[in-house]
Amino acid sequence: MTDLRTEQRAPGQHAHLGWALVLISIAQLMVVLDGTIANIALPFIKRDLGFSDAGLPWVVTGYALVFGGLLLLGGRLGDLYGRRRVFTLGLVVFAVASLLGGVATTEPLLLAARGLQGLGAALASPAALALITTTFPAGPQRNRAFAVYAAMSGAGAAVGLLLGGWLTGLSPDLLGLTVEGWRLTFLINTPIGLVAAALAPRFLAESESHPGELDIPGALTGTLGLLGVVFGLSRAATHGWTETWTVTTLVGGVALLGLFAMIELRAEHPLLPFRIFASRTRAASFGAMMLLPAAMFAMFFYLSQYIQGVMGYSPLQAGLAFLPFSGGLILAAGFSSSLVSRVDPRYLAGTGTLMAAISLYGFSRIPHDTTFPVVAVQAGYLTDILPFIVLMSIGMGMTFVPVTLTAVHHVRAEDSGIGSGVLNTMQQVGGALGLATLSTVALRTIETSREAVSAAAQQAAQLPGAPIPTAAQQQAMEIVIGQQIFADGATSAFLVGAGMALLGSLVIWVFLNVKHTELATDGPEVVGVH
Repeated sequence: MTDLRTEQRAPGQHAHLGWALVLISIAQLMVVLDGTIANIALPFIKRDLGFSDAGLPWVVTGYALVFGGLLLLGGRLGDLYGRRRVFTLGLVVFAVASLLGGVATTEPLLLAARGLQGLGAALASPAALALITTTFPAGPQRNRAFAVYAAMSGAGAAVGLLLGGWLTGLSPDLLGLTVEGWRLTFLINTPIGLVAAALAPRFLAESESHPGELDIPGALTGTLGLLGVVFGLSRAATHGWTETWTVTTLVGGVALLGLFAMIELRAEHPLLPFRIFASRTRAASFGAMMLLPAAMFAMFFYLSQYIQGVMGYSPLQAGLAFLPFSGGLILAAGFSSSLVSRVDPRYLAGTGTLMAAISLYGFSRIPHDTTFPVVAVQAGYLTDILPFIVLMSIGMGMTFVPVTLTAVHHVRAEDSGIGSGVLNTMQQVGGALGLATLSTVALRTIETSREAVSAAAQQAAQLPGAPIPTAAQQQAMEIVIGQQIFADGATSAFLVGAGMALLGSLVIWVFLNVKHTELATDGPEVVGVH
C-alpha cells in the first residue's frame, strides 16, 4: 500500500500529502464539532451572560445560519482567488471569532462572534473539500483521504458533545482569573486554527486564481436566498410553519433563489455553473446528501435530550454515550474507502443508508408510557440505545465516503470549489429542513399526548374516592409525565427520520449508477452518461 507521505510529486500536486490531509481534517473537524460543542454549554451561557429565552437558541442557530447561507459564495471564492488562500483566511477568521466568543461579556457580542465563526467556516469548509479533490490523485489515495474527511464530518458532532461536556465541567485558573468552562468551548479553537493557518502555505499547494470574474448579482441573490431559506427552516423548528417570520423568510428566500437561477443562466462567469448538476450521478449524490443529515440530526438532537432529560445522564456522560458513534464511523469509513475501489458506490452507500434507516426505526421503539396513570419507563443504554448508535455509525461511515467521492468526481478543476460548496450547502439545508420537519412532528405528538393525559387525569380525579396527591407527589407526577410525553414525541421524530433515510437510500439505489472503476480516473466530466 502506498503511503500518502511518500508519494512522489506530480504536476500540480504537493509532496507533503500526509500533512496536507492532517491540516484539512483538523479544519473540517473544528467546523463540524462547533455546531454541537456549544449545545451542552447553553444553560451555563444563559446563566453567566443573562441570555433571554428567545436569544439563547441563536447561539446555535446563528452559526448554522451564516455557515449555510455563505457556503456557495465561499466555495466560489476559492475557485476565483485560490483555494489555499481562502482556506487559510477562513481558518484565521474562525480562530479570531472563537477568541471573541470566549471573552464575550454580553449577549450581542457572543451572537456576533458566532456569526463570524459561521463566516470563517463557510470559507474554510468548501475549500478543504476542494483541496482534497485537487491535491490527491484519483484512486486509493483519494479514497483514503475522503475516508478521513468523512470521518471528521460525521464524528465531529459526537466529538462536539463529548468535548463540550468535558470542557463545560472545567473552571481553570489562568493568570489569576477563573475561566468559566463554557468559554473553553470557544477558546480551544483559537490556537488550533491559527497554527493550522500558519502551516497551510507550507503543506498545501495553491490553485490557479481567476480574479475579476466574481458574479456579484449572483452572489447577492444566492447568499440572501440561502440565508432566508435556512433562517425560515430554523425558525419553523421552534415557531411552527405558519408563523409570520417563518413564512416571510421562506417565501422571500425561495423567490431570491429563483431570481438567482435566472441570473446564473445568463451570467458569463456564474457563481454556480449549472453544468455542476448535469451529471446524474452528481445530482443523485447531492440529493442523497440533502436527506441523510436529517436522519443523523434526529439522532443527535433528540437522543441527546432523551439521555439527559429522561435517563438522567450528566453532560459528560451523554457525550461518552455517543463516543461509540465516533469510533464506529471512523472504522466504517476506513473500511468503505478500501472497498470503494472494488465495489460500486451504489452498493456501499445503498447498504449504509438502509442501516441508518433500521437504526432510526430502532430508536423509534424506545419504551415509554403515555397512558394514564403514567409510569416512569426508560430505555436501557446497553439494550435500547447502544446497538442502534453503533448501527447508525457503521451505516453513515459506509455512506459518506462513496457519496462524497461521487459528488465531486470529474468536476472540472475550475469548478471544484463551488462543487464542494454545493455539497456542503445540501448538508446544511438538508439538516435544517430535516430538523424543522422532525420538530414539527415531535411537537405535534407531544401536544396530542399531553392533551390525552390531561383529559384522562381530569376524569380520574372526578371518580368517587379518588386520592388527592400532595404537592410533592403532584410535582413528581408532572416530571414523569413530561419525560414520557417527550419520549413519545422523540420516537415519532425517529420514525419520520427513518423514512427520510429510506428515501435517501431509494435515490442512491435508483440513480447512483457510476462504476467503481471510473472513480479511479481523473479527467473531464462526461455529461449525460451517468
